[in-house]
Amino acid sequence: MEIYTRQERLHSLHGSSRLCEKEPETTGHQSNEDENDTPSSNLSQAEFTRSKKIEGQKKFSRLGWKRLVILLIVEAIALGSLSLPKAFMTLGMVGGVICSVGIGLIATYASSEVGAVKLKHPQVEHYGDIGRLMLGETGFWIVTVVFIFQLLLSVGSHCLTGIIALADITRSDICNVVFGIASALIMLILAIPPTFADIAFLGYIDVVSIFTAIGITVIATGVQSSQQQITSPQSQWSAWPPEDTDFASAMVAINNIVFAYSFAPAIPSFVSEMHTPADFPKAIYALGVIEIVIYTLIGALVYSFVGMNVQSPALLSAGPLLSRIAFGVALPVIFISGSINTNIVARYIHSYLYRDSVLRYVNTKKGWVTWCFLVTVLTLVSWVVAEAIPVFSLLLSISASLFNSGLCFYIPSIMWLVLVREGSCFSRENICRTICNGIVFVFGIIVLGAGLYGTVVDLVSQP
Repeated sequence: MEIYTRQERLHSLHGSSRLCEKEPETTGHQSNEDENDTPSSNLSQAEFTRSKKIEGQKKFSRLGWKRLVILLIVEAIALGSLSLPKAFMTLGMVGGVICSVGIGLIATYASSEVGAVKLKHPQVEHYGDIGRLMLGETGFWIVTVVFIFQLLLSVGSHCLTGIIALADITRSDICNVVFGIASALIMLILAIPPTFADIAFLGYIDVVSIFTAIGITVIATGVQSSQQQITSPQSQWSAWPPEDTDFASAMVAINNIVFAYSFAPAIPSFVSEMHTPADFPKAIYALGVIEIVIYTLIGALVYSFVGMNVQSPALLSAGPLLSRIAFGVALPVIFISGSINTNIVARYIHSYLYRDSVLRYVNTKKGWVTWCFLVTVLTLVSWVVAEAIPVFSLLLSISASLFNSGLCFYIPSIMWLVLVREGSCFSRENICRTICNGIVFVFGIIVLGAGLYGTVVDLVSQP
């Protein structure tokens, strides 16, 4: 680095004699400490810290909008897509399509408002910082706690899916706790890289994995459906909800769709690592279109092929053999998406704890130790969640109603009102956004109240 070169030249020209007098010749092995972690004797601690800070800032500013699309796909189009066919069965084909498209549009708009806050207030690095802007330290801690719990539930759901996948693949008598530990260890290892740019390459593997697994499921269920039509021509799917569908079941289904579109909390963290933050809308709108198309097709096709016997996760509906193949192909998305969520919450906590220290950049020995310890603790907590709530759809529903309703819907609408809006809500420039954010706010409150009620009722009724 240039700063080292200048310092060495300075000492070689002016201080060589003085150094020889003060430093007697020694023998033996020199220190093997990594020069990247320990400042040399000729470099002051202040200059070392400054160089590490510059290095860290460059390290955490390498994300472009195209890579951001991949990261958002990995973070969003994962487990949520696996619960949609069951939601379509509960809501009926018409209700499922309307909810999938409608909630997708609402979520995409709300996420764009979260990004708008980041652009207007560049000091925002994570979602909790927005809470501080709105309500001071109290707001910061409220949003921080909700944000962390939401992501931990999401990681827990990935761990639970890993348990289901490994159990289905092996068809063995091994205790599910062993599969849970294996899933947690894999996600722990994948979550170690500290920057989103470093783990973006895993996103390409993740995208291929999820789309291949979904393709296998859709094709397998379609073939099974065509074979069944020969012997039983009557279709098993319905345009309307089954007669025995109650309010609680319908809200759990809607909550599962809400969970599938819940990518807004990660946006400030992702945009903070972009080299051109103004490009974030491209990534959000691209993801919104991709999600709406993929989710609607997955939910409608698998439900129409399988009918009332559709399961959650949807890969279980592919049949005994093909479900094992589909789960095998889906293992990367299960573990990579879970590890990225771990990474997001770990970055959130680590950057806050060491906000005034070079350790936040994870480019020193102590920085790596603190980072790895934090990732381990978060993974352990998520594993406990997976073991405590072993029902996939209910775990997603709890996360959606309690946390995603606020982080993805009614809080972003308040953000626009308090932090982004300029002028009257009813001015010509603001009236359209006022209406849109009003719709987003009302929807979020409905998911919070009615969704939580439905989840609790359904959870209590579980055997």
